[in-house]
Amino acid sequence: MSKDTISETLEKIKARYSDGRLNVFELSAEQPAPDRCVLSGTVLDQALLENSLQQLRTAFPEITFDAVAVTILRKSPAQLLALNTNLAGVHRHPSRKTELMTQVLNGTIVERLREEDSWLFVRQEDGYLGWVQGAYLTPDLPLLTPTHMVYEPLLLMLAGADEHEKIISRVFAGTAVSITDTSGAWAKIELVGGYSGWVPAKALQPLDSLPQTAAERRALMASKVADFIGVPYRWGGSSAYGIDCSGFVQLLYRLAGVTIPRDADMQYAAGKSVELPFQVGDLFYFGSEGGHRAISHVGISLGGWRMIHSSGSRNGVYEDNIQDVRSLRESFAGANTFLNTSDAD
Repeated sequence: MSKDTISETLEKIKARYSDGRLNVFELSAEQPAPDRCVLSGTVLDQALLENSLQQLRTAFPEITFDAVAVTILRKSPAQLLALNTNLAGVHRHPSRKTELMTQVLNGTIVERLREEDSWLFVRQEDGYLGWVQGAYLTPDLPLLTPTHMVYEPLLLMLAGADEHEKIISRVFAGTAVSITDTSGAWAKIELVGGYSGWVPAKALQPLDSLPQTAAERRALMASKVADFIGVPYRWGGSSAYGIDCSGFVQLLYRLAGVTIPRDADMQYAAGKSVELPFQVGDLFYFGSEGGHRAISHVGISLGGWRMIHSSGSRNGVYEDNIQDVRSLRESFAGANTFLNTSDAD
């Protein structure tokens, strides 16, 4: 059996794990003897390596496969780090000049996989992979359990419980924080990284009272969407400083207490299909032959065909009626939801 044939099989296996947002599969094969093959390279985890070896051994039972030289990125125990700035970019490669894939908020816990120069390759809790500046991550995990979530697009964190106090930092919607003190209409919050300051208490939602039923979650989304009107479009953005279509949808669901995948095609694959009549919170998907993926855009229904979305063509978060916009109408690919169609989750 030739090396090329084994390499071809490896390429077929690799195709199943080709999504670099969730997988790392960088294996190559050398065949020093007819009955022996040495694998080298890098894979995300032990399970992926074992699955690949099983497929190779099934295809080539007469060959012994040696995988000692393969690097496995995920270790046990995992090295966990927390984001110690208010916001940080997750890039495709270890450079600010490369694609911004998403952004993470203060306190986000990630798993360290490898290092290159001043950058760390990390895995988020939902499996999303990318590179973050190492200086923005700390092994000192939060000592306090978060109690609240920031519900306003952007909060100024002040040195004291008064609007005229000095600005210490800025905190973005979706950030989980710990309240350590209160004074009138103000709450003192603690962030990972040593930041501590005061924000309006009304802008924080207790984590133990997030919406629980589908009806409550739809109502919350309906009440919050207007806060984001005009936020600029930014590829890979996840905050009020700039947000893309799927980042906007993911953030609204987060505010409603529901965790969903990061990108539009992932959301399309994971949700529950729905048909007319569409309800607030249902998701609309769009795609075209010229798109970077089959599903390349997503918006959130405001009821019927009305939707709010972060639009690259309009450079921001705005409302549209799908039936009134030709490009949306012709590229519509379907709808789904991550909420129950009944009144309770």
